[in-house]
Amino acid sequence: MVQSLFPLGRRSLLFGVHQFLWHPWTVYRAWNHLYGRPDWREVVCIFLHDWGYWFCENMDGKEGRVHPEFGAKIAAHLLGREYGDLVLYHSRYYSNLHCQIPSKLCWADKLSIVYDPKWFYLLRAKLSGEIKEYRLYEKDKQILDLTDGEWFDYLREEFLNIAEVNGRNLVSYHGEREVRKS
Repeated sequence: MVQSLFPLGRRSLLFGVHQFLWHPWTVYRAWNHLYGRPDWREVVCIFLHDWGYWFCENMDGKEGRVHPEFGAKIAAHLLGREYGDLVLYHSRYYSNLHCQIPSKLCWADKLSIVYDPKWFYLLRAKLSGEIKEYRLYEKDKQILDLTDGEWFDYLREEFLNIAEVNGRNLVSYHGEREVRKS
């Protein structure tokens, strides 16, 4: 009963890694770092991009992989298709599944971990239970032997590299190439 009322995705949004106020704040800061200040439509997209987790029993499984669809529908309805696509393709998995280039929001989402204090991220990940799933999906056995703190440091470094490298050669949700702002 409790599991059906509070699936993992819902716990993530309420008090976990994707907490509905804190995570958008860190994504906003990462967006600002990568691209400059977002306009109001982009802020709306940043705020609602992970709302689809509300319905998910998992984060990286069958349900979790399609979480961008819900927020994208809202963004498209409110702001137009291009903003729906900004949200829809913030997931690398979802983008690859549909042969699309990840949106700008993807890289800000990845970089957001830099703005998340380790202790606070790990507290939320443990309270929600997400850390068990995230660590379970590790493909590299060496990473499984890391402490949670070491795993976080590894993850932060990986996401920082991914966001910075991809942030230099952007294709916007409008379709044109962009130059990274300093």
